[in-house]
Amino acid sequence: MDIIKKIKNFYKSPEEIPVTDSKDKIDRKYKKCRLDVFASCFLGYTIFFHLTRKNYAVAMPSIVDDLHFTNVQLGFISSIMYFAFAAGKFVNGMIADRSDSKKLMPTALFMSSLANMLFALSPVFLSPEINLKACPILLIVMAFFWGVNGWFQSMGFPVVAKSLTYWWAKRERGTVWSIWTSSHQLGTCVAFIIAGFLVSKYGWQSAFIIPALLNLFVCIGLYRHLYDKPAVVGLPEVEEYINGEPLQEEKDDIGLSYYEILKKYVFSNKTLWLLALSFMFLNISRFGTEDWLIKYFHDTQGYQIIFASGILVNLPLFGAIGTLFAGIFSDKVSKGRRLPITFVFILGLIFSVYLIEYSHNGVIQLLGVCGAGFFAAGPCMFLSGICAVETTSKKVAAAATGFCGIFGYIGAMASGAGTGYFVDNFGWNSAINFWIVTILAAFVILIPLIKQKDI
Repeated sequence: MDIIKKIKNFYKSPEEIPVTDSKDKIDRKYKKCRLDVFASCFLGYTIFFHLTRKNYAVAMPSIVDDLHFTNVQLGFISSIMYFAFAAGKFVNGMIADRSDSKKLMPTALFMSSLANMLFALSPVFLSPEINLKACPILLIVMAFFWGVNGWFQSMGFPVVAKSLTYWWAKRERGTVWSIWTSSHQLGTCVAFIIAGFLVSKYGWQSAFIIPALLNLFVCIGLYRHLYDKPAVVGLPEVEEYINGEPLQEEKDDIGLSYYEILKKYVFSNKTLWLLALSFMFLNISRFGTEDWLIKYFHDTQGYQIIFASGILVNLPLFGAIGTLFAGIFSDKVSKGRRLPITFVFILGLIFSVYLIEYSHNGVIQLLGVCGAGFFAAGPCMFLSGICAVETTSKKVAAAATGFCGIFGYIGAMASGAGTGYFVDNFGWNSAINFWIVTILAAFVILIPLIKQKDI
């Protein structure tokens, strides 16, 4: 118990410092801290979530060749990671709300890197032969380490959500959040390039070990430049700094405990439940395209892994562009409303995935990949991020995004196991039809919210 108490005290959010600086000094300090926080969130999320996660999508064909796993077994490993990610997102969201961001995120990054290395080395541990044939024990051990990776990676986004909510006011948040969210797409893009190169040159294990070693250096940078919230460095709350007064919701919550605020803004929030359900179905297609299209092109077109990886780089690349368009449009065109843009983008996503499946022309399929990236990223950012925090309180911002994350990664689990099942039993066309149906479901779930003017 003493150890647990010491751990809690080590990670707890620092004490708030009274504001004593002059207005000019506050301005300079706010600009510096915001730059450090944004850079930490952007670069940390890029490496944390993607170099040591999207490597699996690139490595899957080589894992099959080396260990003779089936598509269902590949999907099982993927689903275990997403199960751990889903369970961890909400739990770690509540932890992040009350923890020191600059300690929590580097710790999670270190543990994620360690899990990547153990995942890659599992075949060596279990047999003296490098080309070990697939066996249940190996499958379970690799799924375990990939699940551990998912749990610690689930700490990353709640920390980022908390940071962006505390350091930027609502009227700035759509644009800033969209710029940050492009780190997800950039990270996926970089992961596909680096992992594709490493797998083709040095084998699939290198795509896990080398990024994990690089991440260890990033931990140091995160600790030095990530601040928990303005009050712990002697700065006023961002609403007071930008608007001159706190949000009304903050006034209403005075005297409530954390769990009372959690119940009020999360568990009893019908809007948040619908956002979470829609995000769940949207993630089935999102992770279907991200995790399986390399194998799809490898199986159906006969493309080499490095060439298929090059095609799929366009998915996150155009996703970054789509994220920026969605965020800026929601701030400037729809006056802070996110749902109108979300509906338009979901329709575009359906059409794009349809092009990938039903066109046998390589150029048109490439356009489908670009479109799938462009139209998926914005709605995912809104449903699990901006809309989630803007329909709750910033005091439970990390928990709110974690709540949506639970549902989102249930969808990711269904994507991994479901896609593998459909491919093995009915072929690739049925798997992609599975994605399209789930996108339609995400659209339908949001319809009851269309008249709400606050999202």
